[in-house]
Amino acid sequence: MSISMQSEPTGANAPLALASERRPTAEPGYSIIKRNGGTVPFDASKIAVALTKAFLAVEGSKAAASRRVHETVEALTDDVVAALMRRARDGRVFHIEEVQDQVELALMRGEHQRVARAYVLYREERTRERASATTEVAATPKLRMKGQDGTLLPLDEARLEAIVGEACEDLDGIVSATVLTETRRNLYDGISQDELALAPILAARTLVETEPNYAYVSARLLLDKLRRQALTHVAGRSEQATQHEMEGRYADYFRAYLNRGIAAELIDPELARFDLARIAAALKPARDLKFQYLGLQTLYDRYFLHEHGTRFELPQAFFMRVAMGLAAREIDREARAIEFYDLLSSFDFMASTPTLFNSGTLRPQLSSCFLTTVSDDLDGIFKSIKDNALLAKYSGGLGNDWTPVRGLGAHIKGTNGESQGVVPFLKVANDTAIAVNQGGKRKGAVCAYLETWHVDIEEFLDLRKNTGDDRRRTHDMNTANWVPDLFMERVEANGDWTLFSPNETPDLHDLYGPAFKTAYERYEARAAAGELKVFRTVRAVDLWRKMLTMLFETGHPWITFKDPCNIRSPQNHVGVVHSSNLCTEITLNTSRDEVAVCNLGSVNLVAHVSDKGLDFARLERTVKVAMRMLDNVIDINFYTIPEARRANLRHRPVGLGLMGFADALQMQGIAYASDAAVEFADASMEAISYYAISASADLAEERGAYSSFPGSLWSKGALPIDSLELLAATRSEIEVDRTQRLDWGTLRQRVMSVGMRNSNTMAIAPTATISNICGVSQSIEPGYQNLFVKSNMSGDFTVVNALLVRDLKARGLWDEVMISDLKYFDGSVGQIDRIPDDLKALYATAFEIDAGWLIRAASRRQKWIDQAQSLNLYIANPSGKALDALYRSAWRAGLKTTYYLRSRSATHVEKSTLKGTDGKLNAVAVSAPIVVAAPAEPAPVRTGLVLPVIDGPACLIDDPDCEACQ
Repeated sequence: MSISMQSEPTGANAPLALASERRPTAEPGYSIIKRNGGTVPFDASKIAVALTKAFLAVEGSKAAASRRVHETVEALTDDVVAALMRRARDGRVFHIEEVQDQVELALMRGEHQRVARAYVLYREERTRERASATTEVAATPKLRMKGQDGTLLPLDEARLEAIVGEACEDLDGIVSATVLTETRRNLYDGISQDELALAPILAARTLVETEPNYAYVSARLLLDKLRRQALTHVAGRSEQATQHEMEGRYADYFRAYLNRGIAAELIDPELARFDLARIAAALKPARDLKFQYLGLQTLYDRYFLHEHGTRFELPQAFFMRVAMGLAAREIDREARAIEFYDLLSSFDFMASTPTLFNSGTLRPQLSSCFLTTVSDDLDGIFKSIKDNALLAKYSGGLGNDWTPVRGLGAHIKGTNGESQGVVPFLKVANDTAIAVNQGGKRKGAVCAYLETWHVDIEEFLDLRKNTGDDRRRTHDMNTANWVPDLFMERVEANGDWTLFSPNETPDLHDLYGPAFKTAYERYEARAAAGELKVFRTVRAVDLWRKMLTMLFETGHPWITFKDPCNIRSPQNHVGVVHSSNLCTEITLNTSRDEVAVCNLGSVNLVAHVSDKGLDFARLERTVKVAMRMLDNVIDINFYTIPEARRANLRHRPVGLGLMGFADALQMQGIAYASDAAVEFADASMEAISYYAISASADLAEERGAYSSFPGSLWSKGALPIDSLELLAATRSEIEVDRTQRLDWGTLRQRVMSVGMRNSNTMAIAPTATISNICGVSQSIEPGYQNLFVKSNMSGDFTVVNALLVRDLKARGLWDEVMISDLKYFDGSVGQIDRIPDDLKALYATAFEIDAGWLIRAASRRQKWIDQAQSLNLYIANPSGKALDALYRSAWRAGLKTTYYLRSRSATHVEKSTLKGTDGKLNAVAVSAPIVVAAPAEPAPVRTGLVLPVIDGPACLIDDPDCEACQ
């Protein structure tokens, strides 16, 4: 096989090549850097020649006369040229390898797998030949670097080699010479210092798909860029240092960093009053090396303190700043700060994004979630919208309960007119969330909740549609159904369901369980007697069908369950849970006078698991320290509205969660879709629950119980595992395993004796960004793909499942062909014949796992959790029957909430080489029928269209604009 980018069209190739030459080539002035360092003008016809030869090599000489091949080559050439033009840098120069990368990319995107595989193998063969050749090559000319003042200085090759070599130290499978070679091909005479710092980072990034450890190399090279910025900025003169040199410089840098941050009014001056010698001595510079590229780049872009875009906060300074901020009111605050720092910098536990953003600053808004109830009057409605803006300004995620707002057509006494319903106000709330974008760090985000009996529920279901009156659409706001058990019972019985306006049925909002049923049936009787003005009766299954149809078509509204949230709430003696939060894991009371606040952080399960199982002693230490950190947030927090302060100080709720669940399973050789995984979900959550409740009791003994503790379920000895029976008592059945392993009796007595410091202790958040920081799988999610490109606000990143690569290497299966196959099959191992069945089961991806396993594992966790969990559901081939069964099973299993429904588009991940460029995920429009089964005669078929890209098929995976993906 012979495929060359430099060959001229001859022989059998001529017809195709000459046809390509008739097409205009690239814009004049572009050049190609050849491997010998020389340059030639860019000529698109040579790309057509190379593609033609690739098809000839696979399909034989008949391809030369094939119109199909001719048209394919022409289209592929256009794609390659267009991609190169988009990627053009100043200087308008491409390296020959970059062009070949784009050719390979185009073949993969076009699903020409056999041709692409042949092309990959040919390139590898030629690379080996060049590496083994002994022919002397012309000496590379000496390059120069442009200084800040514009002067040209000799490029410091020795330092470049030292930095790359240092970045590759102690990493298996890494070849520093490969990174250097890839770096040098992107250098040119007169390169700027910033471009020189970027070149090795980009070089290492292109290699991640071949060896996951290059993600660590890329991060370490980014560290060098960051060190130069930070050291120069705090010193006021040009400074740089290697990682080894920082071992002796971190302490001095830390003091200068604090002074700079305080002078810039970015850091609280109180931090300077710590014993800085003791604090600085506790810094562990080597922990800078724990980052993978995605994690460090995310911190660099969005978390590290900066002045006018210049970062001056190094990773260990960042973690210590957060830790000191959380320890500011401790008695021995240095000891506590060091303890908190050790937990964060080791990645055993990670605080939530608002805490990381703002701890130790002048505006320490550290809480993650805020839940509000909107009043049924103009003052209350617009106060709620203003509160949303104030809460979102400092990175809070919002959940709004809109159920009290009267429905369309309801009487307004003050004007003797009719209400326009809740929808117009939701439009205003939607636009407010977009306007307040959290200082550019992430988009403002809010979720609106409405109970299923509200007369505007059907219009509410349509809010995210791309058709209809745009004034009655909220394209950016998340929405969720707040579903009472009685509705689900009517669906199961194929009964009727009556919709009311809350101004005529005000007590329904605050009722749940049997009391709700009694009141609801009383209002139905009044409506039938003509005593109510605004109501409508529908078949429950028809409304359920529309709920599932809209969920599939637009990804909203989510399905959340009112009764489990309230019946199992430890705080049901002092209020009602009227909604969840932005990510459906928080279940706290709200009212006109109280805005619920939750303070989040997550245990990294990977750090507490080995192939021998869970390390209970280490987990207990982590949870104990983490609970103290979360409790401190409540007192330190900067509250933007008084209702939030009042609620948080009165009830002191926190939400300890977990991340890395899928990785923890794979480390133990446990397939996600297995009974063993369900048992691990149960056992690990039981341990976290036990230690979290115990830690809160310890804090209560030290600091006092929260003020509304008397009368709570805690005070009655009803722990989360006990509240499960309260729910079971209101239903005919609840499908939850009751297994217990730990000494709950002793803990129950201790809680009743000393109290609890926190009204709520656990909630499993999505952890989309903090899991990236720690380099582990997100929350409780199954693995999305084993090789893919992740998109977020920091860009596109190649992600490879390092555990899969480890296991494939152990069996001699990791090679270029395997990489090519993984790309072709969208990161799935299920269709690759060479991979053994046990690995196929272990590394099955989210859409290859029956969603029933997700429900089973979530049900086991939910019995231990006093709040809820962000539970995404994946369904590869959605249908009405499948969605109906899935969500009914979630309700029967006692789940409190569900989150996104994720379905797969017709084409999935981009067929990308991922070399030199990271691709993006494709989502295309597909249609599918939604038919929900009913006990009576079948309802008419509803056909739904999955929206393209913007809204995605139910939910676009890794949407950089999506709160869940941040």
